[in-house]
Amino acid sequence: MRRAFLLLCFAAGVAAAEPKAPPVAGRAWIVADLTSGQVLGAQRPDERVEPASLTKLMTAYVVFTALREGKLTPGQAVPVSTRAARAAGSRMFLEAGRPARVDDLVRGMIVQSGNDACIALAEALAGTEQAFVERMNREAGRLGMANSRFENVTGLPHAGHYSSARDLYLLSAALIRDFPQDYARYYAQKEFAYNNVVQPNRNRLLWLDASVDGVKTGHTESAGYCLVASSRRNGRRLLSVLLGASSENARVQESQRLLNWGFQFFDSVRLYAAGEPVRSLEVWKGAAPAVRVGLAEDLVVAVPRGEADRLRAELVSSQPLVAPLAGGQKVGAVRVSFDGKPFGEHAAVTLEPVAEAGLLGRAWDTLRLWVK
Repeated sequence: MRRAFLLLCFAAGVAAAEPKAPPVAGRAWIVADLTSGQVLGAQRPDERVEPASLTKLMTAYVVFTALREGKLTPGQAVPVSTRAARAAGSRMFLEAGRPARVDDLVRGMIVQSGNDACIALAEALAGTEQAFVERMNREAGRLGMANSRFENVTGLPHAGHYSSARDLYLLSAALIRDFPQDYARYYAQKEFAYNNVVQPNRNRLLWLDASVDGVKTGHTESAGYCLVASSRRNGRRLLSVLLGASSENARVQESQRLLNWGFQFFDSVRLYAAGEPVRSLEVWKGAAPAVRVGLAEDLVVAVPRGEADRLRAELVSSQPLVAPLAGGQKVGAVRVSFDGKPFGEHAAVTLEPVAEAGLLGRAWDTLRLWVK
């Protein structure tokens, strides 16, 4: 038997008009609210396109994983092969046979978009670029990037090398979520000097918008001008992905337009904080008669500005709840709707453990359940 408990019951009113996204000059794009995990708007988000140097977001994800696992260390000096030093395209100007620190290579990969840095890191971690690429594709599958396939670590054109706006959003969101300290350390850096060559970060939004702290640019003649941008304002973080703009100026202006639209026309509403009791539910055969139920993480949703009163939240739990119950055990879900339409479902968990009752208590509740 299932019981539903209405937690929030605001008047539905007339259906709200969905904010219309601005016209955006680009092949494909997506803008999302990372605080809530919701996509606010998109155009051709699942079309397979050439990602150019946005590929390096996945290269960085694999490298950050290795750093976290201790397979690489920032101060570690790694060899630079002739193949790495002679990489085509953008470079940090590594020299063959002259070892480079991992930290410098990471900055060269992110700030300077160095293809040589990417290959050196791949060879240091996996032995060969191709072996590293296999790791990239495994991570893409794990992250749910259904329209992505990598053939190299740099983003140089290749017939079988592709991604999509939605996949690059998923990847960028994972990078920020899973490696917040590494993201903060590297992606907002405006310039980097190596081998007596100073190069600026190609993400011009870092200079134009103080709220922007990343993420990555990309460009080839066939891919056009691309930019993944992240902005944090008043506790909210938005992420935009723009692919196939016509110029460097266009990718900056259109990305800024997407971010401004998301902040201007949507609100982030926190329904419940992590660990906040949503309701107490009856427990059978337990040492306590009830258990507090809540969420393991903040429950935040993005809605059109001024329309928070159209939200409903409903706790649905499996009944009966029979002890013992562990702390953090899933016992139901909080279902959120907006104007009567589903808006997401979030696991509801116990906020404390409940041990079994004694023999008499268990026997009494067994009888009660049988009668019930």
